[in-house]
Amino acid sequence: MKFVKRPTAIDQCLAWRLREQRQLAGLSQTKLSEQLGITFQQIQKYEKGSNRISASRLQQIANILQVPVGYFFEQASTGHAATQEPSKGEATADVAELLATNEGLRLARAFFKSDNADTRQRIVAVVEAMANGDVDGSRGEVCHPAGAESTA
Repeated sequence: MKFVKRPTAIDQCLAWRLREQRQLAGLSQTKLSEQLGITFQQIQKYEKGSNRISASRLQQIANILQVPVGYFFEQASTGHAATQEPSKGEATADVAELLATNEGLRLARAFFKSDNADTRQRIVAVVEAMANGDVDGSRGEVCHPAGAESTA
């Protein structure tokens, strides 16, 4: 009988975080694989969680994506490792769905370009107002200072 080693919940979490951060960085699987000196198929396997990532490879990936190695384990270390693969109805599923679109990636990149908390609050307020049908800002929701509650 052959023993098949399946990825753990932590492996799945790491895989999902790798994909998320690679996309936020604007790198294709091919570009990341070229920088690592491996095939893009290997990146696909890493992102599916079917192949584990060695410590030295994870350090290389973290350097390329400009995040600390610990970034990949943030959710896993909070005790939620079993739920790291986003499922329907969870907030993380919404984020994954958003980042799977070109518009979502553009929105995330625009948001992260600003280091200013007020600017980020305004970006969120504009998107929320538009999602709620206040396209022209007539309800005043987009003009509230950071942290202020909407009166609409």
